[in-house]
Amino acid sequence: MQRRFGGLPPLARRALARSLALLPVSAAGLARDKQRKLAAAIRAAGSLEQLHAALTSVWADPAVLLQPHWQSAAAEAGALPEAPTAAEQLMLADARTYLLADILVKGDRAAMAVGLETRAPFLDHRVAAVAWRLPLALKIRGGTGKWALRQLLHRHVPPELIDRPKAGFAMPIGAWLRGPLRPWAEDLLDPQLLQRQGYLQPAPIQHLWRAPSTRFAS
Repeated sequence: MQRRFGGLPPLARRALARSLALLPVSAAGLARDKQRKLAAAIRAAGSLEQLHAALTSVWADPAVLLQPHWQSAAAEAGALPEAPTAAEQLMLADARTYLLADILVKGDRAAMAVGLETRAPFLDHRVAAVAWRLPLALKIRGGTGKWALRQLLHRHVPPELIDRPKAGFAMPIGAWLRGPLRPWAEDLLDPQLLQRQGYLQPAPIQHLWRAPSTRFAS
């Protein structure tokens, strides 16, 4: 898939993106905003890596946020890991980044805030090893993810507990940063501090922070 996607001429990518954007939401199986983002990413991306970056970052080129001596490291970090198929490349990339740096962090902090000890049994290394060895057809089938796991659960759990939309736990970061956390954020985003720390470029960050259209602006 990576070679085929990268080999698509721009005209073909634009046609694919336009077709996706015109699909009814029910046919695409995506929320309208996600459908538009996917269409825009397909139109702009020339490779699977670029497509993954476009779908997982709010920045078209996240490297512009970094000071020059860190930009090559960012490019290396953005490279997709080796895997048998393109779908599994994306799965492994999410496991190494989104799972570790976002989902597990949120869960751990929320639990510790109220004194709970949580467990993630599916992350047991033996379960993960078995799951990784499964053929892709047992992971995704007919547009349904976690296919083999769903079949096992249907033997023991009522369908209404399985066949339902995901329920996320997104935090109201925008409201916090516009309100009680704004002074804290202003201190952290101070241009002189960012420059002195040596990691982030102050200019693009300040531009977004001050822009009236940003979801974090007052």
